[in-house]
Amino acid sequence: MLDRRQMLLSTAAAAAAAMVGAPFAAAGKRLLPSEGGAKLTALLDRMMQDFLKESPEFMTVLGMDSGPNAAVRSLLDDRSQAFTDKAFAAFRGYGTELAAIDRKALTGMDAVNYDTTKFFIDTAAISDKFDYGTQGTIGGAAPYVVSQLTGSYGGIPQFLDTNHQIKTAADGETYLDRLKAFAKVLDVETDRTRADYAKGATPPDFVLRRTAEQFDAILKVAPGESSMTTSLVRRAAAANLPGDWKARAEAIVRDAVYPALQRQAAVLSAALPTASKEAGCWRLPDGEAYYRYGVLAYTTTAMSGEEIHKVGLEQVAELSARADAILRKQGMTQGTVGERIAAIGKRPGQLYPNTDAGKAQLLADLNAQMAAMAKRLPEVFGRVPKASVEIKRVPVEIEAGAPGGSYQLPALDGSRPGAYYINLRDTAEWPKFTLPTLTYHEASPGHHHQISLALEAQGIPLLRKMPLFSGYTEGWGLYAEQLADEMGMYEGDPWGQLGYLQSLMFRAARLVADSGLHYKRWSREQTVKYMVEALGDSETTLTTEVERYCVWPGQACSYKLGHIVWERSREAAKKTLGAKFDIKGFHDTALAAGAVPLSVLEAAMADWAKGVQKG
Repeated sequence: MLDRRQMLLSTAAAAAAAMVGAPFAAAGKRLLPSEGGAKLTALLDRMMQDFLKESPEFMTVLGMDSGPNAAVRSLLDDRSQAFTDKAFAAFRGYGTELAAIDRKALTGMDAVNYDTTKFFIDTAAISDKFDYGTQGTIGGAAPYVVSQLTGSYGGIPQFLDTNHQIKTAADGETYLDRLKAFAKVLDVETDRTRADYAKGATPPDFVLRRTAEQFDAILKVAPGESSMTTSLVRRAAAANLPGDWKARAEAIVRDAVYPALQRQAAVLSAALPTASKEAGCWRLPDGEAYYRYGVLAYTTTAMSGEEIHKVGLEQVAELSARADAILRKQGMTQGTVGERIAAIGKRPGQLYPNTDAGKAQLLADLNAQMAAMAKRLPEVFGRVPKASVEIKRVPVEIEAGAPGGSYQLPALDGSRPGAYYINLRDTAEWPKFTLPTLTYHEASPGHHHQISLALEAQGIPLLRKMPLFSGYTEGWGLYAEQLADEMGMYEGDPWGQLGYLQSLMFRAARLVADSGLHYKRWSREQTVKYMVEALGDSETTLTTEVERYCVWPGQACSYKLGHIVWERSREAAKKTLGAKFDIKGFHDTALAAGAVPLSVLEAAMADWAKGVQKG
């Protein structure tokens, strides 16, 4: 999955996004905008600049925090309710201006730009109706400001370590400035959390307990040994920067950050005795509407909970039958598909030792898988990214509640490569037969390939390069897994192909689980039981997954629903073009203009196929 902190930064940036890019009509070609298109461009360019002025963190993520923008390196984003209200007011103003542009007069990419921008504005209007959670983050629903997966307590230390570069003494000073600001950000989020609880938007008790475990893991580390201190010390030493960086950072962590963390943890702890055991967001204020909003924001579709549940059950049945055929061919006929897959995952030859050496070997094997795929990419792509990608372990302090794998985009200026994070809390969660597919999803030809190509594209405004839509981006990740299979990456490796099918089954089961929790009002335990029976994974692993769905309602649906549209778009283009269909052309064109809502992708690729057909 894409790193959610960066996803939220980039999707919030859509409030000010310039949505003008290379037309789908043919990758790399450009059309002059119409008069209405030019007005749209001017409006959205201004929106982009407005946003960049308000998000120092996003400036750093993009590598745009040097030179005249260097002052932002001392700042963190404003997370107050007042700022959220200001953002929604800006959306309303932009919507009024957009409505003054005649949509009927727009064609080609101008029409795509308009429809994409209107989606953001309309979704923001829906988000504005809810006065709890992380409002204002277009592209995702998060009803709890602080949980095991949301909140600055986990995101900011990782942001400082990964995104805030330390090359000069000035960089070290601005790091310390941001560390001081972190304590203030925590208190802002604590106030919002307290206010949300008073409105009835309290997380389930198991979420509070899981989050408390992560606070405990952070606070039990001595301030001088905290990653917030050691990150600065390590990198300052590597850059040969004189100064007592450790003592200064340690003092801020001890005297400002830790007390703020303790205050936040206390609010969560006080809410636990009266917290509900109910897992779904249906129990929140206007919770059923919130789930519809979550599905729309994450998947860019308006599918109902009932429709999602039905599709999930159908897909699980189809994929299970395909997995069963492989298992039977390998002589495994007894037990459910999930039980047989689980048995494979427990074989000694499939497990890495749960030691530092075992985890190092796992990372080395992932690097080898990426290198092998890199050699094959030109077979199905005309363009391959220049940016490299690093494989990193999820920080130990947050691994208990963190997802299994995630991707972080590289800096625009090439100063920082992409990062593929894998959670190594327990190597038993990663049988060897499952890892190639994870690599293809997170790195190449998945997230790293798609996002890096967008970042490197010429003539596309900044926000068109961002992973703005989970349905598009995560759908591509699953499509990339399918593509690897079609390329023959699992040839002679039935267990590897089984790992690929298990991944698809996992995402299909997520449709059932997510809609089960938030639409059918399943309990956490009922949802975990379904996932274990369907997939055969460990109860521990799937409990963490289900708890993730509880705090990001709708997000788990974006993978399979997006994959269905990607696959359907390609098959429609094949049907239209017949012998003229070129897989490289399809991929390069579909990726050329960056992420869009799924409905826009499907319509635009149909137009592309018609254009190629006409010649």
